[in-house]
Amino acid sequence: MALIFAAAPAKAGDNSIDVAVIVYDGVLTSDIIAPLEVFGNAARKPWLHKINVEAVAADGDLDILTEEGIKLKADRLLAAAPRYDAVIVPSRYGMDAVLGNRALIDFIRDQAKTAHWMASNCSGALVLAQAGVLNGKRATTWAGGEASFQKKYPNVLVQHDINIVIDDGVLTSNGSVVSYEAAIALLAKLTSGEFAAEVANDLQFKRVANAVLPPRLHWKLAFGIAAAAFLSGTFVAGLTLLIRTRRTKR
Repeated sequence: MALIFAAAPAKAGDNSIDVAVIVYDGVLTSDIIAPLEVFGNAARKPWLHKINVEAVAADGDLDILTEEGIKLKADRLLAAAPRYDAVIVPSRYGMDAVLGNRALIDFIRDQAKTAHWMASNCSGALVLAQAGVLNGKRATTWAGGEASFQKKYPNVLVQHDINIVIDDGVLTSNGSVVSYEAAIALLAKLTSGEFAAEVANDLQFKRVANAVLPPRLHWKLAFGIAAAAFLSGTFVAGLTLLIRTRRTKR
């Protein structure tokens, strides 16, 4: 399957909101499809500013193969990219090659000087951190990777168990299905909450909260909640016993 994104025009001036979604081989499909769909939907709606979104290839080749085997063609190469109002960095399994892409890191660092928003999904946060964009800021990465992220980048104020973290013009998210939530939140920051809600409604995003989960997943969630409740109850009971014991000794 191949996806080809129609090239968006370069920065058109003050009356445009230009968004770049960075792409490279091995990228996780959901991390890039979510913002492309959200901002693509927004681009077709009347708004105070013209909204443009495009895929920008970081590997020197417009043809990209995602982790899931989907072929796509980016709109432009990194070297030919203009300035953007927002830049979104996705993830892939094994980020060493991406972090070693000096042109990409320099591009992110340079864009951060003028962009209104810098954003990442999943381990794309490592790219922002590598470029120094997250220094002194609260941020998150993929769920479960927070500790290793903090160890690698001690200057980042890593947040745990939070889908999306917003701090001073930077939005980071857990990625995967959360990429849709992140894209809608970013759209709200660039436009308005009402406009973003309209786009979210078009995409039937509110149905996610009512999603029908597989029985096995329901069982796992129920087990997790029960275990947490048991541990919490044990802790409370133990604490109560300790307090009573101390009072008895007095």
